[in-house]
Amino acid sequence: MEKSPTADPVLHDLPEATLKELDRIEKMFELDAAYLRRIVDQFVADFRKGLSKYGEPMAMIPTYVSGVPDGSETGTFLALDLGGTNLRVCEVTLQGNHKFSLRQQKYKVSTELKTGEAKALFDYMADSVDHFLTDRAVDAENEETLHLGFTFSFPVEQSALDKGLLLTWTKGFSAKNAVGNDVVGLLQDAFDRKHLHVKCTALVNDTVGTLMSRAYLSGSCLLGAIFGTGTNGAYVEDVNEIKKLSPEIRKELGDHVTKMIINGEWGAFDNARKVLPVTMFDNKLDRESINPRFQLFEKFISGMYQGEICRNLLLYLVDNGYLFNGYSTAQLNSHYGLDTSVMDAIHAANMNSSSQSIQTRKVLIEQMGFQPNQVSDEDTEIVLWACRTVATRAARLSACAVAAVMEQTKNVGNALDVGVDGSMVQFYPGFEDRLRAALRDLVGGDAEKKVTIGMAKDGSGVGAALGALMAKKQADGKAQAVAQP
Repeated sequence: MEKSPTADPVLHDLPEATLKELDRIEKMFELDAAYLRRIVDQFVADFRKGLSKYGEPMAMIPTYVSGVPDGSETGTFLALDLGGTNLRVCEVTLQGNHKFSLRQQKYKVSTELKTGEAKALFDYMADSVDHFLTDRAVDAENEETLHLGFTFSFPVEQSALDKGLLLTWTKGFSAKNAVGNDVVGLLQDAFDRKHLHVKCTALVNDTVGTLMSRAYLSGSCLLGAIFGTGTNGAYVEDVNEIKKLSPEIRKELGDHVTKMIINGEWGAFDNARKVLPVTMFDNKLDRESINPRFQLFEKFISGMYQGEICRNLLLYLVDNGYLFNGYSTAQLNSHYGLDTSVMDAIHAANMNSSSQSIQTRKVLIEQMGFQPNQVSDEDTEIVLWACRTVATRAARLSACAVAAVMEQTKNVGNALDVGVDGSMVQFYPGFEDRLRAALRDLVGGDAEKKVTIGMAKDGSGVGAALGALMAKKQADGKAQAVAQP
C-alpha cells in the first residue's frame, strides 16, 4: 500500500486534526496482504459455486468456445458488433504470424429500430452487412460463405457457441418479439431473407473477444479482462470443472473438448458483502445507483463509479471543514459530477512533482468550477490524496480477480498472458503498477514476474471474428472426429 497521509512529507504540514481525519479515512480503504488473501479466497469459492450451478450472482457462463488462437491462423472473417448507438461491421483478415488487418464501417441505429419490431432491427443489421460487402466490391455470387462473429452486448443465456436466448434488452433497446428468442437465429434468418452468403457461427461476449484478440497477438492467453467503464473477465477453464453442464451437453461436446472459455461476470462478486471493504462513501453510491445491492465489485473498481466515490469523499471533507474552506461547486454537488477522467487528469498533472499544486488547481478550476481563491495548496494535496486513495484500492481489488483466476486454474508460478482492455488500464496513470504490487502480495514476486499483461486490440471486432474462426475449427474438428472409424 502507499504510505499513509501522516507519513506523506507534503501533507505533513496540514493541521493535526486534518491529518488525523485523513488517516482515519484511509484506513477504510486499506487492503493489506492478509485482507487481499481473504478476498481472493472468497473469489475462488464463488467461482466454484458459479461453475457448479446456474443462478449464482457470479454467473460463470459457459461460452462453448473450446480453444484459443495461437497467432498462426489465417483467413477472412466478418464481425458484427451491436452495443448502443452504433452498429459496426468489420472485415478481419488474419495474416498469420500474429498479424491482422481490419476494415470497418459504422451504421447508426435509430430510436425507431431500437423500439420497433425485432424483425426490422435484424433486417437492418443484415442490410448493413450487405452494404459493407457491396462497398468492398465483392462479387457475392461467386464468393464462398463468409463466417461471422456476433458481439451482442445484452444479457443472453448461451447454450451453444452459435445460440443464445435474449433475456432482456438494456441500453434503451426494447425491440418487440426478441426477448426469449435466439438472437443468432434472428440474425441468420435476416441474412437468409437477403440471400447473403454469410453465416453467423459465433456469439461472443466482449470479454471473450478480449481474450481471443490477445491470444492471437501473443500466441496464448489465459485471461481476458475488462477494466474500464465496467469490469468483467473471461478465462480458459477445464471442462471437468464446469459441474453444471448437463450430461446431454457433455455428450454433445465430445471427449475431445477438454477446455472451455468461461465468462465470469465478476462485476457481481460479493453482492452479499461478505468481504469487500464497504465504506460510507460506497454505501452512498450504491443506495443512489440504478441497481442497489447488485454489481458490488464493479462499483468498487470500474471507471463508471470511481469518480463518484471520490466525489462523495471530497464532499464529506468539505462538509466537515477539512477542504476548500467549506466551499463547493455546482459540479461537485451534482450526482456523478466528478467524472473518473477528472481523477485521471489530476493524477497525470502530478506526474511532474515540481508543479503538481499548480496543475491540480488548474484541473479543479477548469473542470470542477472552483474559483482560484477557493483552492489552496493544501486543498490540492488533499484532492490528490483522495484520488490516489480511491484509485489504489480499485487497482488492488482488480489484482484479486487476476490472482483468483490464477489459483482456480492452478497457474500460480507459471508463465501466463493476461489480455486487458478498458479505460482504467489504458489511461489511468499507475493503474497497472498498483495492480502488480498487489499481485506480488498475493502470489509472490517470482510468480508476478511471470505474468504478462498486455492490451488486446479491438476485442469486440477482432475478437468476434476470431470467435467465428474458432467455431469453424471446432466444427471441422468435430466432423473429423465423426469421420474416424
